[in-house]
Amino acid sequence: MKILIVDDEGPARERLKGLLQDIDPAHTLIEADNGLTALMAVDRERPDIVLMDIRMPGMDGLEAAYHLTSFVPQPAVIFTTAFQDHAIQAFEANAVDYLLKPMRRERLEEALTRAQVINRARLNDLARDEAGLYPRTHLISTGRGKIELIPVQEIGYLKAEQKYTTAGWQGREMLVDEPLKSLEAEFNNLFLRIHRNALVATGHVTGLEKTPDGSFRILVRDVHGGLTVSRRHLHAVRKFVKGISG
Repeated sequence: MKILIVDDEGPARERLKGLLQDIDPAHTLIEADNGLTALMAVDRERPDIVLMDIRMPGMDGLEAAYHLTSFVPQPAVIFTTAFQDHAIQAFEANAVDYLLKPMRRERLEEALTRAQVINRARLNDLARDEAGLYPRTHLISTGRGKIELIPVQEIGYLKAEQKYTTAGWQGREMLVDEPLKSLEAEFNNLFLRIHRNALVATGHVTGLEKTPDGSFRILVRDVHGGLTVSRRHLHAVRKFVKGISG
């Protein structure tokens, strides 16, 4: 079995490697030191199981596991944690397996046997219980047959395109397999609704202008020509732009 060990602490990874080799020396073991490098390792190596630490710098384990729900095939995930209180209660309530550090060989072997694929609904429940781990730092695009991570802070706009959402990022567009409504709810402090099918990143807005035909468009950094503002949302957009212009 191929297993990916994800932990930002080297000694913790070494202990897990030792336990796994004791259980079965034939296991193929891979390592990553945070959520971002874990996603790249999964895309490259296609492990069967991911042993994922929760609290890591850069990208935490819950966010990485959320992105793994987009992978085909999706590896099973076992969370690891050093915290004995609310995190454990959350895992038990949502039937997601976890290992408490320092872990015992018998418990690890049991977890490997019952390892399961995690869905987004269960991860959202966990995230609500694990205060401070969300919102996510990245969105994921699986277009053109490859995985690409999009930093949320660099996205200029989000537009609904049938069942997908298009993210405008660094002068290009990428498809995200998530509905616009759920993205608006998750990142409501970072994006402003300008149309029934579009949000703009508040940190990327540079102004508002009236077009020759009497409509309005909001100006967004790195977006040529701006984006159309609907009459329904014009008042809120004007108020926001006035606020940032002083």
